Amino acid sequence: MRRLLLALPLAALATIWIEAEPARPAPQAAAPAAMLTVDSIMRGPKLVGSAPTQVRWSRDSTAVYFSWQRPDDERAATWAVNRDGTGLRQLSDDEVRALDVPRSGAFDRAHRRVLVVESGDIVMYDTSSGARRQLTRTTEAESSPEWARDDTAVTFVRNNNLFVMSLNGEGTAYQQITDIRAADDDAAAGRAGGPAAGRGGRGAAGGRGGDLTASQQFLRQQERDLIEYIRQLGERGRGGRGGGRGGRGGGPAGAPATPIARFDLGARQSVAALRLSGDGKHVWIGVVERPEQTARGQDTPNYVTESSYPEMISGRPNVGDVQPTRLLAALDVESGKSVWADASGFAGIEHKAAPTDPDVPRILNWANPVLSDDGSQTVMSVQSADNKDRWIVKVDPATGRATMLDHLHDEAWLRGSSIGWSYGGGQIVWLADDRRFVFLSESSGYLHLYALDATAAMPRAEVLTSGTWEVTSATLSKDRTTFFLETNEAHPGERHFYTMPVSGGARAKLTSRVGSHSVTVSPDEGAVAVMYSYSTTPPELYTMPLAAGATPVQVTTTPTDEWRSFKWIDPKVITYKARDGVEVYARLYTPEMIGARRDRNRPAVVFVHGAGYLQNAHKYWSTYYREYMFHNLLAARGYVVLDPDYRASSGYGRDWRTAIYRHMGGHDLNDVVDGAKFLVETERVNPQRIGVYGGSYGGFITLMALFTSPDTFAAGAALRPVTDWSHYNHGYTSNILNTPQTDSEAFKKSSPIYFAEGLTGRLLIAHGMVDTNVFFQDSVRLAQRLIELRKDNWELAGYPVESHGFTEETSWADEYRRILRMFEETLRPSR
Repeated sequence: MRRLLLALPLAALATIWIEAEPARPAPQAAAPAAMLTVDSIMRGPKLVGSAPTQVRWSRDSTAVYFSWQRPDDERAATWAVNRDGTGLRQLSDDEVRALDVPRSGAFDRAHRRVLVVESGDIVMYDTSSGARRQLTRTTEAESSPEWARDDTAVTFVRNNNLFVMSLNGEGTAYQQITDIRAADDDAAAGRAGGPAAGRGGRGAAGGRGGDLTASQQFLRQQERDLIEYIRQLGERGRGGRGGGRGGRGGGPAGAPATPIARFDLGARQSVAALRLSGDGKHVWIGVVERPEQTARGQDTPNYVTESSYPEMISGRPNVGDVQPTRLLAALDVESGKSVWADASGFAGIEHKAAPTDPDVPRILNWANPVLSDDGSQTVMSVQSADNKDRWIVKVDPATGRATMLDHLHDEAWLRGSSIGWSYGGGQIVWLADDRRFVFLSESSGYLHLYALDATAAMPRAEVLTSGTWEVTSATLSKDRTTFFLETNEAHPGERHFYTMPVSGGARAKLTSRVGSHSVTVSPDEGAVAVMYSYSTTPPELYTMPLAAGATPVQVTTTPTDEWRSFKWIDPKVITYKARDGVEVYARLYTPEMIGARRDRNRPAVVFVHGAGYLQNAHKYWSTYYREYMFHNLLAARGYVVLDPDYRASSGYGRDWRTAIYRHMGGHDLNDVVDGAKFLVETERVNPQRIGVYGGSYGGFITLMALFTSPDTFAAGAALRPVTDWSHYNHGYTSNILNTPQTDSEAFKKSSPIYFAEGLTGRLLIAHGMVDTNVFFQDSVRLAQRLIELRKDNWELAGYPVESHGFTEETSWADEYRRILRMFEETLRPSR
């Protein structure tokens, strides 16, 4: 194989190509040839446009408003269309300023008034008339407005204290009901009164290494073990520096004029949320407790700046570093007595390293209380810090004792919240009887709706939906008698809209076209605005009556005439068997689909989508639309392209989601490798001419594929890849691999940097240099590792102004010219 470029020295962070794109002719589709060039398809929104966003209805349900930016528009504008899809027009700036009440906020029980924060003041809007009433006007900042006392009063937070305001006519009267005081860390260090269970904030295990946490110690030692350059620096006495400790803040507030229920925060504690109980006798206080040691954030250097000097962008800590804990307290507003929520009756203790170790209550994180409309019932969720257990509980505000209503356990990790509700509370929503609430659970193996009676002596969850499919969106009707659902029950690669009684039972399917439907229901619940897309059609806005069999009316047409004149491939959504017998869904592109002939070298490319938990083998418009067009380009040049939903992709249930627990690069990589073998067996591609590429998680899989399955792939492009999971964030990584200091083996077998010696094929690494998600350091460390291993068939392209998601058209084009060049020279070389 002809080698064009060797590894760059680390001082030169971007590669430079001096050869032109190969001029070798290839079979093309019977369509404008200019369309299928990298520069053309990487124009992005200038070619395809930007889908309508911020879709909402007018108060009277006669019109739909939305934000829309067409390809030739300099910026997005606000548009309006009639309920029946007629009368599309752009609104003037004055019309936009006079638009309806806010789309979100705290609605009252009747959904007729909504509370919002505007410039630090509390404002109330009437949803029928649009009338605006300012409730506070102060130099202080107010936040978190909520309805109280049967919707006759409003609570809000000011200076970390809770206030209540009575609404009587045009006047308002409010009073402070908490006196929350911060504590100096040193003075409060020995103060008693911590929570009985679920108390966080403990230091990292080990306690050695000065101010370094256990995570920081692990990373320091790993660097010495892995990188020869660091070992040499250590020998010369130039080792790295440890992280410093953070500052302290917040002295006690001044004494109130009249006695008010006082709550003293402990060391390293701060207020996260305040909410008045339904009977007005207690205040629920969400408290964040910082750990004793300080997590070290990773700063990112920005080299291209207005000042012409490098500037630092603050960054996140790495996985396993110390984390804050979310606690919950109840404060009696009459007596001033406070208690901590206590789940020791069922939560258990932390895992012991040795049988002789003392019992330590399990670290828990408490969510905000969710009150029924009449205030008679309050429930909340609490989750273990390791994300393996979630409980829905009731807490006695007088004692703090929690009573379990529902429990969900997962040996791997629990799925996070992904569905918002039209009424507050995240994953918990009360029904009209003020006794039952609805929540989402993966207890059956798929995400479904359940109802539970909070007043029952022995609560038992009632199944509302079930099957080997998932609820992807759920909204309650105004009277809380009907669910508006979006699910993938018709096919894993489709999203349809249904209605269903709150008691469960038969669902009425209101959409019929193959693809994806994202629906916004009108206030009168007689019509819907639908964002619809298909594999070859970007999302467009439609309107239709809320009735089975209704015909949708298309409102927008976004892409350019140039884009719409091209006959884009409608990829087949197929399945193939992985080595363990499971069926893997994938998109398949072949030259015949675009009117081209297969190249005589019979090349193929496997694309690996990013995010890990994401779906791309579906029948609607892909968020990877540039890659979709690139696959058209490859097919026109004679390539076969496969785009699989490997293990851990979304839409296929819990077992698929957690199949990578403790081993990223295990089942997921096998699915990609087996996909390549599927192409050899069914599409007769050349097993020596298969490439692989992807970004982020897809970049990680690309590296693992080239390093651990070198006989499968001849070339690969790893874009913004994770090269070492011990350097990624905590929330995502700790769920799947635990932490580096507690499960180092899981991190080692999942991180490409440990397998770099297996590289034999050609590798392109491309990475934004101001990436604050997967740091550019990931690719730099791998580059040093490859240099020390004396590998020479790779290159690193750095993009100085790009973060994780590229924004510049020139960067996209440069990156994909490099990818195409590599595939052309490696998989389809000239003879």
